[in-house]
Amino acid sequence: MKLAELNPFKTADARRFATLFAIVYFAQGMWYLPRQPITIVLKDRGLSAGQVADFFFIATIPWLIKPLYGLISDFVPIFGYRRRSYFFLTAAGAAATALVLAATDLIKIGPISTATLPFGSAMTFTLVAGVGLYTAMGLALAFSDVLTDAMMVETGRPRGLTGAFQSAQWASLTLSAVLVGIAGGYLAGARNLRLAFIAAAVFPLVSLFMVARYVKETPMPADRAAFRATWTAITSSLGERDVWTVAGFILFFAFSPSFGPAFTYYQTDTLRFSQEFIGMLDSLAAVGQVVGALIFAPLSRRIPLTRVIVTVIGLSVAGSLGFLLYRGPVSAVIISILYGCFGIITLLAFLDLAAKACPRRVEATFFALLMSVYNGGTQLSENVGARLYDAIGFTPLILISAGATALAWLIVPLVNIDRIEAKAFKDAAPVETVSAPA
Repeated sequence: MKLAELNPFKTADARRFATLFAIVYFAQGMWYLPRQPITIVLKDRGLSAGQVADFFFIATIPWLIKPLYGLISDFVPIFGYRRRSYFFLTAAGAAATALVLAATDLIKIGPISTATLPFGSAMTFTLVAGVGLYTAMGLALAFSDVLTDAMMVETGRPRGLTGAFQSAQWASLTLSAVLVGIAGGYLAGARNLRLAFIAAAVFPLVSLFMVARYVKETPMPADRAAFRATWTAITSSLGERDVWTVAGFILFFAFSPSFGPAFTYYQTDTLRFSQEFIGMLDSLAAVGQVVGALIFAPLSRRIPLTRVIVTVIGLSVAGSLGFLLYRGPVSAVIISILYGCFGIITLLAFLDLAAKACPRRVEATFFALLMSVYNGGTQLSENVGARLYDAIGFTPLILISAGATALAWLIVPLVNIDRIEAKAFKDAAPVETVSAPA
């Protein structure tokens, strides 16, 4: 088979969209640059794995309410635009918040006090302000993520390219994770949060430029008729069984106790890995993810989604059990690459299912809803996993995680993925409201 036949982007229009989404997702991926430095700085200040997980849970809350941003974007166009205007505001807000964090260094300064936050985390006022700003930065990026995904669904579904577009997005996102892993490890070793936030501030501006240059959106009047049409689409979609079965399936799969911040503690305290080596492992995992995303792009158009979902659940179970062999530098390198490859194929399969389940006209709202379910399940799984790690250790956590993931096989017959996939092709809109210029 010729390599060109595996390329799903056959037209110039499809290639322009793929390039646009890839660059925007690369920019979004740089939000994670401060994550490892934050983790090690908080560890140095005496916080447990569970308390660090609390910090990131708070910061992730904006990603759990993404349907709200979808509703705002779908219902209330600014200057007639449902996507472009909001993207300009959110990208600029993310950059500004990151620069404030860089200027004040709120997460790093100040000793631990007896003041407490919810979840029992001991934090000073400066740390509270730091998590507040980091959360605000996440809010701006979560909103821009909703806008990008809405454009992906609106333009990808008519072409049967939702899976392929998401492969391009996530290949680019994981490519940015290579840089995040290397630079994050270095910055964590140097405890340099300021530089991490400065770097993170640059990339939302790159996204802003790309959308301004390459996205042409058909204006929509903010009148009563448009509002009524959108509201009708929302209410009718809420009664669709497929949307809720997909949401429940995604939540069940995502909510299995996983490693999260606890894994950094295991790597640091038990295996004695340096922060630079941990960062390199993250980069190698990202390389595996790029490979996995490139594999998924042609498969998404050639293999029925049901078969893909059943297979990726098996890959997830095998990947989790593989961490039983995670005992030193060599095994860490091998497992990181393989787990990265398996993990991204699994994620893309579920994202493709979510995109195909989205009703027309309210793509931003419902894709955001399904992604919020996934993000919420993932974050809760990391939080529970961190507490299990504190209580019972690494090996029992792996066994629990693999067992919980395997139970997802029992849910597959209830979802009727074949019907969802067939309906997505049948309902594909012939014309998009968002286009890319020639």
